[in-house]
Amino acid sequence: MPKMKVAVTLERALLEELDELVAQRRFPNRSQAIEAAVADTLQRLGGARLARECAKLDPAEEKALADEGIGAELASWPVY
Repeated sequence: MPKMKVAVTLERALLEELDELVAQRRFPNRSQAIEAAVADTLQRLGGARLARECAKLDPAEEKALADEGIGAELASWPVY
């Protein structure tokens, strides 16, 4: 996908933190750091990540895991 150039205004403290991440080589440059932050935020706000991860789960397998070994533990539970 082609990229477009935009101008962004940031608080000085944010820019200093961003530059520190670039200096630590966590990102190759400011542009890629900002692009990653924007993409992550948009994904979180859209709920896409949670829905995508939940779609990977098998309900039957999850239930089996939840029920696994519960019979043995039941005897040790206090009576309410």
